[in-house]
Amino acid sequence: MTNSANARSPRLEIEYCTRCRWVMRAGWTAQELLATFGTSLAEVALVPGTGGVFDVRLDGRTLWSRRVDGGFPELSVLKRMVRDIVDPTRDLGHSDRSAGDGRRGN
Repeated sequence: MTNSANARSPRLEIEYCTRCRWVMRAGWTAQELLATFGTSLAEVALVPGTGGVFDVRLDGRTLWSRRVDGGFPELSVLKRMVRDIVDPTRDLGHSDRSAGDGRRGN
């Protein structure tokens, strides 16, 4: 891998627990984010982990942590979090109009 490949940004990572068999959930989440953001995301990576982990990070910043936030993110919430960083003016249609955003306090 070249150094330029390591510098891709924004890079979204979904770390999932292999023992919990959450690869399908991680893959579906990645697919939905790629379908929504396309080339606005330079890279989407699935990162195998253990210990019940399901974390979503964008350029190293944790957007969602199963351990901290409890459970799995609602996709509309996650899309808004990603949008607010990579393309704040993007209209997400029905995801922008979802009741209650389920975000953790900052």
